[in-house]
Amino acid sequence: MTTTQAYGGPGRTGPAGGSAARPPTGAEPEGVAEVLARMRALGAGLPAEDGVAVFNGVYLAVTEAVARRIGDGTFQDPAATGELDIRFARRYFDAVDAAAAGLRPPACWRPLFQLRRHPGVRPLQFALAGINAHIGHDLALAVLDTCRALECEPAALERDFDRVGGVLTSLEERIRELLMPGPDVLDVADPLTHLIGSWSLDKARDGAWVAARALWSVRRLPDVTEELTERLDAGVGLVGRMLLTPLPS
Repeated sequence: MTTTQAYGGPGRTGPAGGSAARPPTGAEPEGVAEVLARMRALGAGLPAEDGVAVFNGVYLAVTEAVARRIGDGTFQDPAATGELDIRFARRYFDAVDAAAAGLRPPACWRPLFQLRRHPGVRPLQFALAGINAHIGHDLALAVLDTCRALECEPAALERDFDRVGGVLTSLEERIRELLMPGPDVLDVADPLTHLIGSWSLDKARDGAWVAARALWSVRRLPDVTEELTERLDAGVGLVGRMLLTPLPS
């Protein structure tokens, strides 16, 4: 039984109801296609060396990989996974839009937007700082957004959440290889080697799931929810600031 069957009521298959048809194999769900189009437009409008452009390129590759798998049977509930993917991306777009409007994005995103053009920050640092903000903070809140939309508990999303994590892990090494500045980083004395070794995608993803469950459990206590969300945002922002420490060339 899928998430939408279990929690959506008779005949309901998603947040807006409708048929239970699965997207054709290899097809991108409409909302995910719109997310990809926005990412491509953002990438086209930014200089390649811009730190936000670096992260956007990484995020685009990950989203393309997830989109391919939504239609090929990888996920237990493709509709719920698509919903999570869309709501996850919206939080990144909100941060981009806030920065473009001269407003303050969430604390987790501020280091990347503030240092996006710093000559002492390397591309891999920009990528990891963006991934840290998006996984460490936005993912937990996107799980809550999705649960509210689908009227389900976080546990109903857990299996496919883990499968998305598998996609991320499979791409992580390729991303690091693409953004490594050269063989010199293999030197244990290189500062970048130490910096990238201090952050773990798996731990960030595990932390996001724990945060989502904690926030869901206190969702009827608005003051507690607000405080936990603010502390999560600030903590992830602090890690992002450290990841973007300018390094000697």
